[in-house]
Amino acid sequence: MNISPMGPVAREMTARLEKHLAPARIELRDDSEQHRGHGGYREDGGESHFFLRIESAAFTGQSRVGRQRLVYKALGDLMHERVHALAMETRAPGE
Repeated sequence: MNISPMGPVAREMTARLEKHLAPARIELRDDSEQHRGHGGYREDGGESHFFLRIESAAFTGQSRVGRQRLVYKALGDLMHERVHALAMETRAPGE
């Protein structure tokens, strides 16, 4: 696992992804500061924009959209309440 120390939203995201998708590899990066002045940016410095690179056996046989749906399902209410944007790269083992 490649997990950088992050704030509470990123830690919760990582915990949910680990619980629901059991990733072999995961990288979650907070890109919020790169979106200063854009929609969804939190002036209080809170986390809002993320990049996720994840490899999980749960993605085997899934389309790109199917994989994204699995990620969104794992993150649940965070995607509606705390996360404004999530860019992601999803892979199954061996890809």
